[in-house]
Amino acid sequence: MSFPKDFIWGAATASYQIEGAAYEDGKGLSIWDVFCKEKGRVFEGHSGDIACDHYHRMKEDVKMMADMGLKAYRFSISWPRVLPNGIGEVNEKGLQFYSDLVDELIKNGITPYATLYHWDYPYELQKRGGWLNPDSPRWFEAYTKVVAGRLGDRLKYYFTLNEPQCFIGISVVDTAHAPGIAYPVKDTLQMAHNVLLGHGRAVKALREAVKDCKIGYAPTGNSFYPATDKEADIEAARYATFDTRPDNWHFSIGWWSDPVMLGAYPKEAAEQFGELMPEVGADDMALISQPLDYYGQNIYQSAPVRADGKGGFERVKGMIGHPKTAIGWPVTPKSLYWLPKFLYERYQTPIMITENGMSCHDTVSLDGKVHDPNRIDFLNRYLLELKKSIEDGIDVKGYLQWSLMDNFEWANGYNDRFGLVYVDYETQERILKDSALWYKDVIKTNGKILEI
Repeated sequence: MSFPKDFIWGAATASYQIEGAAYEDGKGLSIWDVFCKEKGRVFEGHSGDIACDHYHRMKEDVKMMADMGLKAYRFSISWPRVLPNGIGEVNEKGLQFYSDLVDELIKNGITPYATLYHWDYPYELQKRGGWLNPDSPRWFEAYTKVVAGRLGDRLKYYFTLNEPQCFIGISVVDTAHAPGIAYPVKDTLQMAHNVLLGHGRAVKALREAVKDCKIGYAPTGNSFYPATDKEADIEAARYATFDTRPDNWHFSIGWWSDPVMLGAYPKEAAEQFGELMPEVGADDMALISQPLDYYGQNIYQSAPVRADGKGGFERVKGMIGHPKTAIGWPVTPKSLYWLPKFLYERYQTPIMITENGMSCHDTVSLDGKVHDPNRIDFLNRYLLELKKSIEDGIDVKGYLQWSLMDNFEWANGYNDRFGLVYVDYETQERILKDSALWYKDVIKTNGKILEI
């Protein structure tokens, strides 16, 4: 058995990471525009002011996607490009860019998948408290309605939010990402609840405005795989994957996905946080947990665990010399078997792999090409595990590789290259890496070229 005939093969990007044109055509400031100007926040003072200049090179980039054989493209829409103040006045030039992008993708036989929010929050709304403001879910709903009203006749596939674990956890708990402001635990928990309410309002708005739309959600989170095939270790990995602990609640899959998929916070969360828990209104969970068409998950790595003999788990340590990517993340192909399995068992909703990829030390060789055998090997190993999960009955609808092209990697600036396409940031030249050509063959053969 191979991948299903209708399996969705594509790649993904995010607006602030590739678009550039940060101050053009009426776009408002995002929190990342401001954050990047603070000394010491981003690697070597980099910013997304120009990035990959996709805003001006969109048509040639879409042609490049078509040449690569992509069947789907997941992009994000910049909220402040569409609504400069976050609410109110609409920036027609900003909306037109996304309208043109959707048209160009369709013209080239590529299905557009839009993420409504991938971290570039409007700065004007941040000044009003951002996600802590009780009106923030309605702000997100209003923005969603603008997008749906303009693009919904052609754009049918949506993800509401990308990685709330990061834009809350890394941003206002760890403060390494924009806006980089530390808040008390009670406030961050309330922000998280408001984010989930925003998700629910966006889903409802899309259902009402876009005929025959398909909607998903794209979180990430800590995940684990069993150190052995013993049933006790498998159960330990399953438990660990959805565990919610006070010291790391913000990266818990259970915290962010149980309310969306099951309509309730994990029981242990309320027990652990007590009076710090956000107030949950009578209709909140019904709003948050509206049915989705697919459940997205960004998956890069997992950690091995085993049963601790007490009904819990313990991490397996001592993996000396374990392979890591250029960004320092461990290479764990089993992630793409066990996590889809655990997610599907728990949530009973078709899975989309919304991000998966590898940062490599890529460079242009003397022959003018970019040879990245490590990335090819990485993707090959991970995709074989994903294929195995499908063969074992897990309903996986598609795989969206991260990333289409090298780009601005948030606080790491341009230090890390995740792309299938090499970008020379001085000249904006694009060069298809060996992995892009390999991935083209994967798509063409529906995964049959994957080596065992």
